[in-house]
Order: sequence, then C-alpha cells, then structure tokens
Amino acid sequence: MATRKDDPVNQAYEAKAKNLLKGELKRRGITYAQLAEKLSDIGVRETEKNLNNKIARGGFSAAFMLQCLEAIDARSLQVGLD
Repeated sequence: MATRKDDPVNQAYEAKAKNLLKGELKRRGITYAQLAEKLSDIGVRETEKNLNNKIARGGFSAAFMLQCLEAIDARSLQVGLD
C-alpha cells in the first residue's frame, strides 16, 4: 500500500530528510542562493525561493536530495534514523 502525504510515518521521514539536508547545508555554510548556483552548475534549475519552499516542506524526491548533496560536494553523510 502506498503511503499518503498525511501519514504520520511518512511525515516523520520527510522531516528527517529535511533536517539532514538542512544540516549539511548549515555545516558547510551554504545558503539557498548559493545552493541554487551550485545546482545550476550541474544542470538543475531551481530558484532560491523554490529551494526554500521545497526544503521547508521536506517532501522532495530522493533524486533532488542526491542532486543537492552532489552540488555541495557531500561525499559522506551521517544518517541518524533514530
């Protein structure tokens, strides 16, 4: 059965993904404006405003997460799923 957007379990994992990405950006001192530039360098077009909204929601795709991590040159990731 597919998970629904309003499913608390799904919402919890979306929050974890959001916090993971925001944490990596903060550790590197990268703003959304800078992330937009870095994404553009790898061919992904996003505005600062779109990034702010998308990351704040947390319901982004795995592909988007990987694009962001590649753009900021994250070669390893500490994933705490507890």
